[in-house]
Amino acid sequence: MEDLDYDVVIVGAGPVGGHLGRILSEHNVSVLILEEHLEVGKPFQCAGLVTPSAMNRVGLQSSILSDVWGARINSPEGTVVEIGQPDILRTHVVCRKMFDEGCVRQALAAGATLWLNSRPLEATVQTDCMKIQILREGVEQTIRCKLLCGADGAHSWTRRYFRMGRPKEFMVGFQAEVTGYEGLSDRLDMFTGDSIAPGLFAWAIPNGETHRIGVWAHPDRLDGRSCEQLYDELRTNSHWKYRFDNTVETARFCGPIASGPLKKIAKERVILFGDAAGLCKPTTGGGIGPGFDQIHLLAPSIVKALGSNKLSGSNLKKINKAMNKMRKEHERARILRDLFVTSCDDAELEKNFQIFARTNVVDLINEVGDIEKPVPLGIRLLKEVPEFRKMAARATWALLTG
Repeated sequence: MEDLDYDVVIVGAGPVGGHLGRILSEHNVSVLILEEHLEVGKPFQCAGLVTPSAMNRVGLQSSILSDVWGARINSPEGTVVEIGQPDILRTHVVCRKMFDEGCVRQALAAGATLWLNSRPLEATVQTDCMKIQILREGVEQTIRCKLLCGADGAHSWTRRYFRMGRPKEFMVGFQAEVTGYEGLSDRLDMFTGDSIAPGLFAWAIPNGETHRIGVWAHPDRLDGRSCEQLYDELRTNSHWKYRFDNTVETARFCGPIASGPLKKIAKERVILFGDAAGLCKPTTGGGIGPGFDQIHLLAPSIVKALGSNKLSGSNLKKINKAMNKMRKEHERARILRDLFVTSCDDAELEKNFQIFARTNVVDLINEVGDIEKPVPLGIRLLKEVPEFRKMAARATWALLTG
């Protein structure tokens, strides 16, 4: 076999693509990372939350804008459930440009190569390699590699080009950065109700000297409305509009959230990672932590397969069996989310919040609740809160016994 240009080509220089490039490069794999934009970290389409475990993998504490230990969750009628404990850190709020750049810099330091303003046009599986036609700064050129990794987000070119299906859900989101919001510096505000976040929730995230105000919603529940209209409703016509009286917008962002791991994230010489594989959490929309987990779960086997160039569809399918547990956890979390939030109308949500607000239930949430692992809390609520036990029959055996 002739020498190849690279062992691996990664499409997408976000945090998942950058971290994948670093981990593979640290195992003496030659890596090329393609980024279609002129710089890393833009456009910004994320709430910017990074869990402590994900942050510990990259050590980019310099990108942290604020730390969050709790939340005020607001029902459609204004019932407030305050959760969290000041001594237990739940998540970091980061500057995504600094965080993304940091992840990619680590890949470059480990030996990876980065091409900006570059995107794939075509990719062809050959007997012993993948041949990729790339548009780099307006000029077409061909690269040969052993493996193509798609870490190119919710609209993944890699996923679409190789016809690898669609994530189970595409939620839609809209977010603005504002000054002057009347919030707390160390807690999130979350808002629910059909008029502002049908099927999911809206948020206000402390972001250093500003706040990120956003909504995400289930498309089936929008009834012709846009997320921008939901955002306007939250600011101007909700129980909490007074908190927005003095806000001034400094930026706006929007984008889809791909949730529900694909049944097939690999084909011959192709693997999808992170959002491209549908790994955003169904409960929060977060994708960085699951993407990092996938990398560390699969990287040892991928490195071994690269060494022997055994990257057939059947071999990669075997490697990706390690994803079955993560896929199952995502589905269980989705079932619980639907039970408590997505399938509820405002009247049902209000009843649930009245129960959540009880001291004993808040204590249970604080004891068991984990932004990274919501399933144990959901099962405890179903088992231990009498009013929720009737929901258990709707939860399916996969949730209760899986």
